[in-house]
Amino acid sequence: MTALTLSTSSAAALRADAVVVGVAKGAKGPVVVAGAEAVDKAFGGKLAAVLETLGATGAEGEVTKLPAASGLKAPVVLAVGLGDIPAKDDGYDAETLRRAAGVASRALSGSKKGAFALPIEDVAAAAAVAEGALLGAYTYDKSNGNGGSAKNAKDTDKKNNGPLAEVALVGGKPRDKAYKAAAERASALVEEINRARDLINTPSNLLNPADFAAEAVAAAKEHGLKTEVLDEKALKKGGYGGILGVGQGSDAPPRLVRIAYTHPKAEKTLALVGKGITYDSGGISLKPAGHNETMKCDMSGAAAVFATVVAAARLGLRVNLTGWLALAENMPSGSATRPGDVLSMYGGKTVEVLNTDAEGRLVLADAITRAGEEKPDAIVDVATLTGAMVLALGNRTFGIMTNDEAFRTSLHEIAEEAGEQSWPMPLPTHLRKGIDSPVADLANMGERMGGGLVAGIFLNEFVADGITWGHLDIAGPAFNESGPFGYTPKGGTGAAVRTLVRLAERAADGDLG
Repeated sequence: MTALTLSTSSAAALRADAVVVGVAKGAKGPVVVAGAEAVDKAFGGKLAAVLETLGATGAEGEVTKLPAASGLKAPVVLAVGLGDIPAKDDGYDAETLRRAAGVASRALSGSKKGAFALPIEDVAAAAAVAEGALLGAYTYDKSNGNGGSAKNAKDTDKKNNGPLAEVALVGGKPRDKAYKAAAERASALVEEINRARDLINTPSNLLNPADFAAEAVAAAKEHGLKTEVLDEKALKKGGYGGILGVGQGSDAPPRLVRIAYTHPKAEKTLALVGKGITYDSGGISLKPAGHNETMKCDMSGAAAVFATVVAAARLGLRVNLTGWLALAENMPSGSATRPGDVLSMYGGKTVEVLNTDAEGRLVLADAITRAGEEKPDAIVDVATLTGAMVLALGNRTFGIMTNDEAFRTSLHEIAEEAGEQSWPMPLPTHLRKGIDSPVADLANMGERMGGGLVAGIFLNEFVADGITWGHLDIAGPAFNESGPFGYTPKGGTGAAVRTLVRLAERAADGDLG
């Protein structure tokens, strides 16, 4: 994990491999922004002119490296574009700072230390830069199979350059309690996001349901959390027909993991449910060629829930938080669930399986029902659930569905505050009829159009009366198949962790929307 330090030194005086400065897109060319005054002075006040000569414009995400002028301790200046100058005198918003810092961290991959002299006007800005820089510094260690996870943890191999080793935040105030707390939060939060990223990036042959459960147990021991793991025998005894039905075609049997953090002064209780399909072939309803290769990421929801619970414990949030990891591998075999089979779910409802590739809703349904028995104030499930949501919202935005309009609005606001793109989606009542079944209480498929909404309607059938529920379909942003951008790496992204942690923080303050 990249180290984070707060520095009161001048950007010119700080020893580092490179000093990072911000450049905006002005009407007449690039403009050096606040935080870079000492660096600009070393260039005789002509840093913007030098950057323009090198082709810099200040466009968002643009990176320009140049040799440092005399008087700077760092040998390299890295200028990162922030985009247009803010219209109002409010400074740059948090997400712009996060992305710029993330771009700079990626550009400094393999370096020992980067001095970040981006505009830090207050604690919120410092937190954004810290978060973005740490998120952007992530690299997945391919040499040990499953990144930095507890089972195979070791230092990052040199052959992949490794992440930037240290982020020094110029303008941070190490003796100020608020700045120190912001830095500690950023470090803990990003370390847990990276835990989720590592799990998502781990090849499926190295992370089956039992392996994932073992990771949760190990982390729980380290951070004082309580865990309960239901194996295939316990699942059968308990009547978890959805999880068992999805996992019965695999040689690697399913698991349901309960991982819980409690605080003695908590007033609110949240239950988080994560889809954890460690590999999704589609089962008997086999996915077509070209759709299988990234299906190790189909456990991103469970990874996000796991990371969130650990983060809450590390931050000492005054909330009770229970994570439910519904883990299975969806494979075709002679023992696999067939289209047309009827499963008896946990709680007694029956489901006709019309498509075995609509498996995520089956494991979630069991876990949602079980979570509801503990009477939490709210349940939020997280899943890479439907391709339909990707078609609707693209690769960078997740959908939000709830049984409570105010809660849906609140989740959307929380995601925006956390820096994640989301969009409120409806649960149209007319689509409910489509999941009626002549041989069971309901079917796992309905109308093709609006498939992401149908999945939400299906899940809503398993939410206990009186419990506020939200559903985050992260199918788009959970796994980045294109090149890295901002602070987002290629591969697993850790989508929804920041939103869930922010939700937990609000719950700790007594506010669930």
